[in-house]
Amino acid sequence: MAKDKQKQIIEELKVSFWMEIETVVNYLANSTNLDGVRAEEIKNSLAADVTEELGHAQILARRIKTIGGTVPGSSEFKSMQKSLQPPRDTTDVISVIKGVIDAEEGAITQYKKLIELCDGVDYVTQDLCITNLADEEEHRRTFIGYLSEYEKK
Repeated sequence: MAKDKQKQIIEELKVSFWMEIETVVNYLANSTNLDGVRAEEIKNSLAADVTEELGHAQILARRIKTIGGTVPGSSEFKSMQKSLQPPRDTTDVISVIKGVIDAEEGAITQYKKLIELCDGVDYVTQDLCITNLADEEEHRRTFIGYLSEYEKK
């Protein structure tokens, strides 16, 4: 693989890595902070997804290192998920659901970018991005379902 292409892939993997880490933090906060009977299913779903999103970050970190990069530390982190911040009203389940959908759509877009970037060049990275993409699409679909139920009421 050409050095410039390798560097570009590593940089995009870092973007994905930080997206996953930020999602873990926000899912953990929202799964803890939400209140109310109607929030329980969302809290449980988010709590379960924390482990999966952290797994994605670990896979990305290993791949960054494997292809010659260095996994960044916290001083390089820049918050991006404005819509997934815990709401002031801890019963505002709809804003959390919408924030999750936004975060998943961002991850989907980023993984598609990486899949295209790796095409014909780095099949291993492409494959792990395809796998993560499928997980993110499933998460998005689940929360779109939650949103449609909440918006009916």
